[in-house]
Amino acid sequence: MNLDEELPALLPEWLPTQRWFAAKGRPVRSVTVASATPLRTDAEPLLDLVLLAVEFADDSSVQHYQLLVARREHLRGELDHCVIGQVGDHLAYDGLWDPAVTEWLLEAIRSGLTAGAVRFVPEPDAALADSGPGRVLGVEQSNTSVSWGERSILKLFRRVLPGVNPDLELHRALRSVGSNEVAALQGAIEGALDGEPVTLGMLQDFAANSADGWAMAQASVRDLLAEGDLRADEVGGDFAAEASRLGETIGVVHAELREALGTAEADPRALATAWRERLATAAAEVPVLAGHADRIRAVYDAVAALPGTVPVQRVHGDLHLGQALRTPHGWLVIDFEGEPSAPLAERVRPDSALRDVAGMLRSFDYAAFHQLSQWEPVRDWTDSDHDSQLAWRAREWAERNRSAFCDGYTIRAGKDPRDQAALLRGFELDKAVYEVVYETHSRPAWAAIPLASIERLTAEAQSDAGV
Repeated sequence: MNLDEELPALLPEWLPTQRWFAAKGRPVRSVTVASATPLRTDAEPLLDLVLLAVEFADDSSVQHYQLLVARREHLRGELDHCVIGQVGDHLAYDGLWDPAVTEWLLEAIRSGLTAGAVRFVPEPDAALADSGPGRVLGVEQSNTSVSWGERSILKLFRRVLPGVNPDLELHRALRSVGSNEVAALQGAIEGALDGEPVTLGMLQDFAANSADGWAMAQASVRDLLAEGDLRADEVGGDFAAEASRLGETIGVVHAELREALGTAEADPRALATAWRERLATAAAEVPVLAGHADRIRAVYDAVAALPGTVPVQRVHGDLHLGQALRTPHGWLVIDFEGEPSAPLAERVRPDSALRDVAGMLRSFDYAAFHQLSQWEPVRDWTDSDHDSQLAWRAREWAERNRSAFCDGYTIRAGKDPRDQAALLRGFELDKAVYEVVYETHSRPAWAAIPLASIERLTAEAQSDAGV
C-alpha cells in the first residue's frame, strides 16, 4: 500500500464535506500528499500525519491541510461517519475521532516525541491531563478540538500555513510573562512544510464551567427585549458589569503583550491608505457600500491628518465576544490566530491596540441587533421613520455595554480609548466595511447590522466635525 498514491484519489470528494474545509463551493482540481509522517506503525490503528496540497480549477492557488489518517482492517461502527475510503487492505479515516488515537496523541505530547519532521513539544512544568482517550468537540468550523476531561484541550489546525501560527506564538509570549488572562499553554505539535516551520496543534488548559461572551450577551439582550417597561440597567440579566470586567481583561492582555514583545510606531497615513484600499475593493464587490464611501473616506482622511505617530504592538487581531470565555475566576481570551482570511504576514504585523477595542465594540452592536432580528424584521434601524421601542432598547443595550467595556479598559490601560475618537472610529469603520462584505456573501440578512453601524459612525463623525 502506498499512502501517497491511493489516498489523494479519495479526497476531492471527501474534503468538501468536512466543516473545516475552507474552500467549500470551489472546484477541486487535484489533491496531492505534500508529506506523510508515520506516527504509529506497530499496531492498529496505524497512524500518519499527512499534509495535503489542494489545487483548484478556478485559479492557480494552493491550500494546505492537515489530516491525521488512521487505518484499520475492520472499523467499529461508531467510526463509520469519519471514513475516507479504502487504502490497500485497510479503511482510512479521520483519526481524531478514534479514542485510541487521541490517547496516543496526549502521550506523544507528554513524552516529547519526535517523528521525522513532526515534533510533539510539552511546555516546561505543564500539568497535562491523566492518560486516557479524548473527546472531539463539535463547536468549531476551521479547526478541530479534542478535550481530555476538564484538564486539557488540543486545537488541531486543519489549514496550515508556513510560519509559526500567531495563536501559539502569542500564547507562548503571554505564558512567559505569567498571564492569567489566557488558558495556560501545555504543549504544541510542530512540523515543516516546504522547508518552513508550521504549527499543527496546541494543547492548553481546558476552561471548565465556562460560557462564551457571545452567548451571555445574547441572553442579556433577550431578557431586555422581553421586558416591556424596564431599562437596560434595571433588567436582571444586565451585562454591563461583565462588559466592564471584560474591558479590564483586554487592557491587561494588551499590557502583557507589550511587556513580552515590545512596541513600535506607525504612520497614521499608512493606516488610512490601507483602509481606503480595502474600502475601494469592498465597494466594487458590494455596490451598496458605494453610497457610504465618501463619508467613510472623510473619516479615514481625518485619521491621515493626525499629528505624530500611532503606537503599535502585537494584538489579538480578531477580537469579539465569541473570543472570550467567562469562567468562575474571570474572563479568558482565546483564539489569537488573527483575522482568518488575512495572510499570515499581515496577522503577525504589529497594530494599534484600538483594533481590538474596535472589534469588541462592533461585537456589542452585533449582539444587540442580531437578537433584535429575532423580534422584528431586519431593516434599516437607523431610519427614524421606522423606529420602534425594541430598536431603541437594542441601541440602549449596545451603547451601555460599549461604554462599560471602554470604562473597564481605561482602568487597566490608563487611558480611555474614546479619547482617540477619530482613530477608534476609523478602526470601527474598517471592521464594519469588512463585515458588510462578509455578511452579503454569507448571511445577507445580517448585512443590515454593519450598514446601520456605518450610518451611525459616519453621522457621529460629521457631528464632531460640525458638518
